[in-house]
Amino acid sequence: PVATQPTQHHNMILFRAILSAVAVISSVCAFAPSKGAPARISNTQLNIFGDALKGAFSNDDSLGKAKNAGLTSGPNVNDAVTINGKPVNAIVGQKVSQVAAAARVKIPYSCKNGDCGTCMIKMNGRKVKACQMTIPGGKCAIVTD
Repeated sequence: PVATQPTQHHNMILFRAILSAVAVISSVCAFAPSKGAPARISNTQLNIFGDALKGAFSNDDSLGKAKNAGLTSGPNVNDAVTINGKPVNAIVGQKVSQVAAAARVKIPYSCKNGDCGTCMIKMNGRKVKACQMTIPGGKCAIVTD
């Protein structure tokens, strides 16, 4: 087998393992009684390795405050959507078929590819295929009759 050079990642793992071992040894020594002295339990001290461990496991302050990784203001909800005159909950960009199913409105489908025309509905007065449409921003009146 060919020997490979350790990567920076391996070096960091080794460094942290050494620091952990030194921390354990140093904390054990803090509790070990010296010869002739009574056993004394004191606060655990990491001595010179304390700052190194604190730095290894601390957050990087130069990155700024942690941000929420999710949606900042929630989904873009469209409150102006109706199906057959009934107001429904919908999100802009959501498939019309999903919104209709959630509102318990039946739309007949056959191919779900837009080829057959079985799912024709009226959206804002225009005939469209429900399987191909998404909820727009603004007023959206859907009629399935």
